[in-house]
Amino acid sequence: MKLTARQQEILDFLHAEHRRSGIMPSTREIQEHFGFASQTAAVSHLRALEKKGVIIKKDRKARSLMFADAAEREPIVDVPIYGAIPAGYSDDTTPEADGTLSVDVRSMGLDERTKAYALKVRGESMIDAHIMDGDHVVLENREPRDQDVVAALIDGETTLKRYVANGRKPYLKAENPDFPDLLPVQELMIQGVMVGLVRGATRRW
Repeated sequence: MKLTARQQEILDFLHAEHRRSGIMPSTREIQEHFGFASQTAAVSHLRALEKKGVIIKKDRKARSLMFADAAEREPIVDVPIYGAIPAGYSDDTTPEADGTLSVDVRSMGLDERTKAYALKVRGESMIDAHIMDGDHVVLENREPRDQDVVAALIDGETTLKRYVANGRKPYLKAENPDFPDLLPVQELMIQGVMVGLVRGATRRW
């Protein structure tokens, strides 16, 4: 079914934002981009695109839209975003849910029933591993191997670092010479192993 000029513009915007950040823009972001008077107009356009079969709304969750052609090509799953994690000095901040991130299951080697989740990176201690401030790391709950990048709880504080366990007591290594390695005094608990990376900052729904 043919799209109107405005519907095509909105579809193009959805594609552009999804390529940039890995997630769909919110109705508020659509409203602001196109100068609509309210979010209702954005919702109406999305419903029209859904009726014409070019996008699919999977459930009632935030950012749950996906492109119909992508649904036919590759399995896509939404993983929850649990706030930010320091890629710098450790932090005792408790992550909070902040929407979802759509990821290609096959490219990340994930199962469609995966328990994976995402965290937004804050800081520059992992830049030599090409993990930048504002990126999102996708993590899976499993046992770490030597040299895996992990989200870890070390002596009660969270951080993102490389896990080193080459025949001695495991520790966390930064990928930036300006940051020290972290050796646990009492506790080192791995909360997730990195399986993928999505470039760029993401805004709230």
